[in-house]
This record gives sequence, structure tokens and C-alpha cells, in this order.
Amino acid sequence: MGLEKEMVVIDDCSSDGTREVLQKLDQGERPGRGPAKLKVVRHERNKGKGAAIRTGLQHATGQIVLVQDADLEYDPHDYSKLLEPILNGRADVVFGNRFHGRPHRVLYFWHDLGNRFLTTLSNILSDLNLSDMEVGYKVFRRSALEKIDLRSEQFGFEPEITMKVARLGLRIYEVPIAYHGRTYAEGKKSPGRTESPLFTGC
Repeated sequence: MGLEKEMVVIDDCSSDGTREVLQKLDQGERPGRGPAKLKVVRHERNKGKGAAIRTGLQHATGQIVLVQDADLEYDPHDYSKLLEPILNGRADVVFGNRFHGRPHRVLYFWHDLGNRFLTTLSNILSDLNLSDMEVGYKVFRRSALEKIDLRSEQFGFEPEITMKVARLGLRIYEVPIAYHGRTYAEGKKSPGRTESPLFTGC
């Protein structure tokens, strides 16, 4: 993409081999991949998604920060589309949209209904017309994030950041993304559980 890239990975005390993989990456064992700055930060106890994001933001140094859940449901090939509204000067914040315009795996009705309910409730309270408030792809100008005091420990990060960017009157765009959802048997987390997000600052 012609951008200097920095990757910050927060290991939220994972027990699935993540630590060992990250140690190899941190030592430069990235076969077939170009050079990239990599920072690995480990929580000594599981703190939750919101806490992991706050830790990531403390270590990211880029002018644009892209937040990605590290669960393989999201495709990094969409980075250029997510960054475009910010790079073109049209947006301060970009939300991915899992359900409009791109292929997505068909899965759980009640999960989808719950997501739509939470997005609708968020839109009522924020006066936005988002389609996918809970999406795991969100991109921010650093200057916008520096105006926000994040407090959520768990999945409350999603509505919290949405309300706070709306309150600030920031320019928000949505971009269709590919979504490869998992079943619970494949490791899908429910909102009551946590997973470690991955951050890339550009």
C-alpha cells in the first residue's frame, strides 16, 4: 500500500498457543512476508477486549489506527478499502460492514437479530445510521482517538466508541468488508467471552 506499517498484537493471556506463535514472529520468523515493525504485548491475566484495545492504543504510534479482532473472520485484504476514506480526507472514523455488498458466511439467525437490535439501539441513542455497530473492523485517525477516554473492559468497547465518536461529531464512514464467520464449534466467541484483538497502526 506504500505506507509504513506497524503491527501491535495484544495477547490477552491466551492459552491456545498464541504466545509461542508471537514469540516466533517477534524474532523475525515471518516466511514469505515483507518487513514490518511488530510489537507484542502480553497481559498476565485475561482482561477482556476493551482492556486489550486500550493497551494496544498505548503502544501504537501510527497516525491511523486499525483495530482488528484476531479471530480469522476478517480479511486483511480489505485494509486498503477501510483506509481509503481517511487517506482521501473524507473520514475520521471508518467502520467495516459485514452484511452489505461483500460475500459473507450465512450463520446464526438469533446472533444476527441480536446484532441488528444492538445496532438499532445504538443508532437511536447516537442518531447515526450505522449498519453494523458491533463489527470487529474499526479505523481511526489518531487525532480523533486522542479526544476519547475509553473505559470498557469487555465487549462494551463497541457501543462505547460508537457513542463517543458520535458525540464528538466525527466524520464516520462504513465500508463493505468480506466476513468469514465461524460456528461455535469452530471457536466463535459469544459476547460474554473474550478474544485477543490485533492492531495495525499505519
